[in-house]
Amino acid sequence: WTPQEKLLHEARLKAKAKRRLRRTSSRDSTRESLSEGGEPSPEPGSPKGRAHDRRSRMGKGRGLPKKGGAGGKGVWGAPGVVYGYQEPDARDPNYDEAAQGDTVYATVVPELEEGELEKNVQPMVMEYFEHGDTNEVMELLRGLNLGSRRHAVPSLAVALALEGKASHRELTSRLLSDLVGHIVTPEDIAWAFDKMLRDLPDLILDTPEAPQV
Repeated sequence: WTPQEKLLHEARLKAKAKRRLRRTSSRDSTRESLSEGGEPSPEPGSPKGRAHDRRSRMGKGRGLPKKGGAGGKGVWGAPGVVYGYQEPDARDPNYDEAAQGDTVYATVVPELEEGELEKNVQPMVMEYFEHGDTNEVMELLRGLNLGSRRHAVPSLAVALALEGKASHRELTSRLLSDLVGHIVTPEDIAWAFDKMLRDLPDLILDTPEAPQV
């Protein structure tokens, strides 16, 4: 180094040492003041002073823990305390439906509306004209909730048979005979034929020979 650089370096080192000495002396003086005077106690009305105060905020009580130390969130309670039975709440996150005893599940099929009945029954009858198995038709009809519209099944079957061939009418006659007592009653069959006789003018539009058939 040149003489000027050497002097500048020494001056920097001395300045750094003085700053370190000042910081150390200031920390030591702070520690001494705390050890001599101690930490100042918080004022009685300050929030810090109330943070660790176990006495009642309402001026009542003996300053003991709440519930004698037996209550609170996530604890079992006081020894010897017997709790009564409580009905399980389905909204409880720990509610276990499988642990509530025997559960009976039932499939509820709503009753078919008039438009839905025709949409479901017509394909069954048309397929029956192909395979001729009345048992298959009965099984499919049992899967539907016909309700008070049972009479619509024979009425729709006969109307489709009128538009078809003679073999379709023979199959329909056999189907109605097998359905009585299983899916429909004789009263349903009578109601269906009465309705078709009332609707005969409309049937003639699609099947002119409907009265003779």
